[in-house]
Amino acid sequence: MTLESFREEVRDWLEANLTGEFADARGLGGPGREHEGHDLRVAWERHLGAAGWTCLGWPGKYGGRDATLDEQVVFYEEYARANAPARVGHIGEGLIGPTILDFGTPEQKDRFLPPIQRGEELWCQGYSEPDAGSDLANVQTKAVLEGDEWVITGQKVWTSLAHVADWCFVVCRTEAGSQRHAGLSYLLVPMDQPGIEIRPITQMTGTGEFNEVFFDGARTAAANILGEPGDGWRVAMATLGYERGASTLGQQIGFRRELAAVIEAARGSGAIDDPVLRDRLTQSWLELEIMRLNALRTMTSLSAGEPGPEVSIGKLYWSEWHRRLGELAQAVQGRAGLVADGEPYDLNDLQRLYLFSRADTIYAGSSEIQRNIIAERTLGLPRS
Repeated sequence: MTLESFREEVRDWLEANLTGEFADARGLGGPGREHEGHDLRVAWERHLGAAGWTCLGWPGKYGGRDATLDEQVVFYEEYARANAPARVGHIGEGLIGPTILDFGTPEQKDRFLPPIQRGEELWCQGYSEPDAGSDLANVQTKAVLEGDEWVITGQKVWTSLAHVADWCFVVCRTEAGSQRHAGLSYLLVPMDQPGIEIRPITQMTGTGEFNEVFFDGARTAAANILGEPGDGWRVAMATLGYERGASTLGQQIGFRRELAAVIEAARGSGAIDDPVLRDRLTQSWLELEIMRLNALRTMTSLSAGEPGPEVSIGKLYWSEWHRRLGELAQAVQGRAGLVADGEPYDLNDLQRLYLFSRADTIYAGSSEIQRNIIAERTLGLPRS
């Protein structure tokens, strides 16, 4: 099958299936809007899985299509163009799934991969802590092996979608007295159990997709460790590499839609006539084109199995760009952008874009950390 025929197949399937019970799912969800239509989006996730449109790059043995990287890019692009709902299973499919494929035992693959592919089990990521955000090596959450179970005590924070997740992959310190990268392990932990408390964090958007998660004697089977005990840092870094995968090109289709909405708002408010704002809008469009080219370069290195500095460059670039777009969204609205649409706190799309994009340069590796990585590992500069 040629790439164009595959694109046509994806486009036709989405058009035929985003109808009926799923017609109202179009455009639901996304950053700052993860509360929208959750049950409907879960049903859509399972519909995708049943039709073989989840986990495209996975082996057919686990429900995938053995799709090439080019085909995965095509799917994400067409998915975004169709304004299909934000995926509720993206952490499972995009992060823990590939990690289990690389590091999991045959038993772990058989247990965990099929429910992810079918959309039956949702995952969250237990990395950040109050004193271990971008500095992940400072993790203090502890796990002790007692018989045939790991017993976990500690706190995670900024845990996206923990309140709806069935499982969490948790980086814990399993060697007493260890420091930094040593002595960490990567555990797979069921969320529905005594000893786990989830507290949503209300964001500036008024929503709460981020959470604090407290582990107080929570348990998971001894077999639910990915990789060897003490090798958690290597496994965790592999997971972060998958976070920058083919879906980023689909993300950019969403960015184009947002930029178009900002330009339309500028026309409606008359801000488009301001030469400074017009120049900023033009610059934003040019930078988005550059972003796509850099993403394609990143895909090339990933397909060769050699992720390089493009990964950090890409994260730094898109997050800073998106934050500036949020600022533009407010600027083109003028004073009207400072007032909520209704009581008690009804935000329009551009206001929500502005507020949520403030987080882009922090989550998934802060801009400061990305600059350090580029400086030290690419440019060879000394550690500060």
